[in-house]
Amino acid sequence: MDIPSHHEAIYPIANVPLTRPFVWLAEAWQDLLHHRSASLAYGFIVSALGMVIITYERHPFFLAAAIAAFMVMGPIMAAGVCELSRCRDKNQPSDFDSSLNVLLTNRSHLLGVANRLFLICAAWFVASYLLIWVAIGSVAPPIEQTVWGDVMYSLSTAQVFAYGMATTALAIVVFVCSVVTVPMIIDHHVDAKTAIQTSVRVASKDLPAMIIWAMIIATLTAIAFATYLVAMIVIFPLLGHATWYAYKDLVKD
Repeated sequence: MDIPSHHEAIYPIANVPLTRPFVWLAEAWQDLLHHRSASLAYGFIVSALGMVIITYERHPFFLAAAIAAFMVMGPIMAAGVCELSRCRDKNQPSDFDSSLNVLLTNRSHLLGVANRLFLICAAWFVASYLLIWVAIGSVAPPIEQTVWGDVMYSLSTAQVFAYGMATTALAIVVFVCSVVTVPMIIDHHVDAKTAIQTSVRVASKDLPAMIIWAMIIATLTAIAFATYLVAMIVIFPLLGHATWYAYKDLVKD
């Protein structure tokens, strides 16, 4: 499909009330109940992939790489969940198998998003390493020091704070670049650049609602990790469905 060159005029952005993200969650819950088996299947897959973070939690470098990988793959895996919501929104039949087709039909555009997110994560990894090294000198304890123990006991307070700030910065950038990116690709088949640029415009134009939405995502994600990713089985598809409704409210045809 040819991508319009004047995407800003063709895809205008709408403002939504501050409480609208809670409506997205309510609508997402109805989708999850409607597509229960398919939605939870995506939740199981992502939860299993997320176990990598727990497996490599003994050293900051492994943990950073796992977090970066999760942030790259998470939005892409949400494509199938968004497709389930799109089909229900348009009164079209769908199931887990049919929702996978969206990964094939939009493969190049979704890979374009993944590539850009990977470059962002790689740049974050290098920049964070250099900044932490300049600021506090010691970036991380030796790998052999954390093999048999909890990494948190090996990090200084300054290191924990630095890693926390660096991870927060990465999460904000990924959020801004992916607010409506995936549902826009599957709905309009636009390229990665157009979808990401539209997502950035959404995040910058409707900042109050986006802050609430980001806080909701962060809270639910924290709950998922607090339960060793068991809750992710439900939380991931719930957020994936909600992303579709966020897109429908924020990006107008």
